Amino acid sequence: MSSAINIEVVYGLPHKQTLLKLKVAASSTVLQAIEASGIQKIYTEIDLNENNVGIWNRTCKPTDTLLEGDRVEIYRPMVADPKEVRKRRAEKAKEEGRADKVTGGRPNPMKTNKVKNSD
Repeated sequence: MSSAINIEVVYGLPHKQTLLKLKVAASSTVLQAIEASGIQKIYTEIDLNENNVGIWNRTCKPTDTLLEGDRVEIYRPMVADPKEVRKRRAEKAKEEGRADKVTGGRPNPMKTNKVKNSD
């Protein structure tokens, strides 16, 4: 078994992405790989106390051990809570008449406000 493994460290912003390929010791952790890559010198805003990390799109701990071919990903913090964004979008749709005010679903075009005829 080899004493070094090939891995990648990636980080991206909306306008720029970086993928760094490097060899690290077989027993390296995610944190050690990030430090060895030097990516924190390129992106000074990376704070490993704030940013989550993952391997191949699955979050992990900085202390997890790497395997051959792993891709270490550094995730940016969320700008907005997805649940809150969906809630605001649904409220706006109700106000604009694009959603049923009771169920929140699409309004039924067959259901109209009928005026009762008094006989």
